[in-house]
Amino acid sequence: MAGEPQEDCLFCKIVAGQIPATIVRETDTTVAFRDINPQAPTHVLVIPRAHHKDAGALAAAAPEVAADVLREAQAVADQEQLESHRIVFNTGGGAGQTVWHAHAHVLGGRGLHWPPG
Repeated sequence: MAGEPQEDCLFCKIVAGQIPATIVRETDTTVAFRDINPQAPTHVLVIPRAHHKDAGALAAAAPEVAADVLREAQAVADQEQLESHRIVFNTGGGAGQTVWHAHAHVLGGRGLHWPPG
């Protein structure tokens, strides 16, 4: 069920403290941690504590938490002193989503060319 922790979800396990992560920020509604396979010098994931399968599902069910994720993504960029950065939500396998828990990638610290991928 949306919002409920999922036993097989890697990010739900990180939120619960069952799997270690390098946490850089936490709020009542979000957790931000370093990606284990960084694609840029700064690569931090910002996730809602509540489980939602992707960004669209999160926005539909909990728009205030979706806003929190974006706010925290900017806070991560500020904390990391990024002059410029990219915030990415991959939605669906064809877009590169591999963990089915909504999350934003905060990427920076190098030139990020367009188009991506």
